[in-house]
Amino acid sequence: MKTLYTTAAAAALLAAPAFAEPVTYELDPGHSQVVFNYEHLGFSTTYGMFSGFEGTIDFDEEDPANSSVEVSFPVRSMMTGWEGRFEHFMSEDFFGAGEEDMVTFTSTSIEVTGDDTALITGDLSMNDVTKEVVLDTTLNQAGTQPMEGREWLGFDATTTLLRSDFNVGAFAPNISDEVEVMISLEAGLPE
Repeated sequence: MKTLYTTAAAAALLAAPAFAEPVTYELDPGHSQVVFNYEHLGFSTTYGMFSGFEGTIDFDEEDPANSSVEVSFPVRSMMTGWEGRFEHFMSEDFFGAGEEDMVTFTSTSIEVTGDDTALITGDLSMNDVTKEVVLDTTLNQAGTQPMEGREWLGFDATTTLLRSDFNVGAFAPNISDEVEVMISLEAGLPE
């Protein structure tokens, strides 16, 4: 009788559905960027971009709320379209950024809001300040990337930041304190 119970228990365990663990994807720096914009004295909208990403997405397809994100990129990877503006942003008026200064984001929770959408809450660290931010995120696609032949993810996300929250609020409110941020990134399984 004991053997019958042991066999039945083993069969039940084998028949139980396996719970998937998150799978780690590495960010593709060639297809990931953060674009930001702000109003300049009411005359124009000025744009810039960051690149040079490193990081991972631990993606749980079965339970996306169980996923997580870690991203970093150098402050000095900022592109502004004009060398004078870049140098001013790197000066003590704003970032005072050296070669080693990084922007980092680490997710703390994910709220799934639809089939392909979620609010990703996390800690954004920049300019020696860490603040909680929420990224309104869309999964664009998950599947085999035809040129790489590997599993791939693509996401877009948006948020709005206040420059003054990160001690880069010089000249506000004439130059808008609010900065709109648009993120687009890709990540693939390691080779």
